[in-house]
Amino acid sequence: ICMIAHVTARKMPTFHRHEEEKFFVNAEGRKESVPSIHDPPTRELSVVVPSYNEEDRLPLMMDEALDYLEKRQKRDPSFTYEVIVVDDGSKDQTTKVAMKYCKEYGNDKVRVLSLVKNRGKGGAVRMGVFSSRGKKILMADADGATKFADIEKVEEGLKNLQPWPNQMAISCGSRAHLEKDSIAKRSYFRTLLMYGFHFLVWFLCVKEIRDTQCGFKLLTREAALQTFSTLHIERW
Repeated sequence: ICMIAHVTARKMPTFHRHEEEKFFVNAEGRKESVPSIHDPPTRELSVVVPSYNEEDRLPLMMDEALDYLEKRQKRDPSFTYEVIVVDDGSKDQTTKVAMKYCKEYGNDKVRVLSLVKNRGKGGAVRMGVFSSRGKKILMADADGATKFADIEKVEEGLKNLQPWPNQMAISCGSRAHLEKDSIAKRSYFRTLLMYGFHFLVWFLCVKEIRDTQCGFKLLTREAALQTFSTLHIERW
């Protein structure tokens, strides 16, 4: 199966953006063209938030994130940011909820990209990454599973990787230290599945990253372009 996949699969996947996805709606209700990751960066940080039916949980995450980002900008006026909420074809009011933040903070800081149909988390993250303006790009889940202030930890991890080969580096957040608490709340069957999955990832993929499923990852712009340009699977 692996040999067949290797022979038949394209090295560079086809990336398609629907006509409606080439624009975002600003705070005044007008359409503006989305930027491209191929353009020079104009912000220090882009935060990409993939969201699917997150009208209830998104406000908590956005309040926490924007409170942190605004305070950081006041301490350091040279720090600039944007938050890109990618509505992955939601059936609820996710876009409407996100637009409230766009109107409150301005579309230069908060942007909402609504996808025509559900692509999956991988596809939603890629669309947000390809529409970002930041020198660094942070993936953050809409459910607020990770405390946003922990961005400082992944930033420190990225800094420790210097010098970056070709400006490429990725720092991954981890919740492995919370594993004992999570095991206590899981059934034996789910715990068995978890350990089985961790073993396969360790055996077949990466050995240095203990928590590959944490949605809190910080990438340099160059690393993000290289990584998401070769992403074949969208539904993860």
